[in-house]
Amino acid sequence: MIRGRTGSGRSRAAAASAAALALAGVLGLAACASRGPAPQDHIYPLAPATRVVPGSQAPVDATLLVTQPPARRLTTGRELVFLREDRPGEVQRYNFHLWAEPPAAAIASALAAALREARLFAFVVTRGQRAQADYLLTGELLRLEHLPSTRPPQVAAELHLTLVDGYDRKPLFARLYQGTEATGAEDGPAAAAAAFDRLLGRLLGEAVRDLQALRPRLRRPDLAR
Repeated sequence: MIRGRTGSGRSRAAAASAAALALAGVLGLAACASRGPAPQDHIYPLAPATRVVPGSQAPVDATLLVTQPPARRLTTGRELVFLREDRPGEVQRYNFHLWAEPPAAAIASALAAALREARLFAFVVTRGQRAQADYLLTGELLRLEHLPSTRPPQVAAELHLTLVDGYDRKPLFARLYQGTEATGAEDGPAAAAAAFDRLLGRLLGEAVRDLQALRPRLRRPDLAR
């Protein structure tokens, strides 16, 4: 004959179960403590410092639209990316180190601001302003990479820009801007972000000066016909 579990047996089983749950909780807390706090994101605004000298002539009576350049590889996102010499075909990204906005958008905003300061065109607008444009400044962001294994460590950027007639879409000017900038003794994502600001400021300054040199050829395309 099989007898049912007595009250004392049930109590011992419940106590054992409670003890096991308590032990699991203690072990779980210990594991969490050993891992430490969750890593925090580091956010870097891409803010090229472009030096611009306003032109001596009156601005061209025309509107320039600066478009956001499409980007290749991982430059389409917000992650800072790097490339090591021992893995030349493998572009990698830093965990928890992000741009405040996609680099292509930041570059378009910085270029538009520099061109407004240069006073080359009466109006300089971006895509979100939905204005009718006489000229379009388009391009492609080809490269924006940290090179930590080079000596000295540096960053590299490549940006192709094209100035286009807004009416017949004929290209008037095209050039590839590229260069490198050393990150300094304290190499790392933060130092790379600062080096990108310096490098892109220099490249965008070159682009503005090139466009200023076109001033004698620029006029409102609709009036030139």
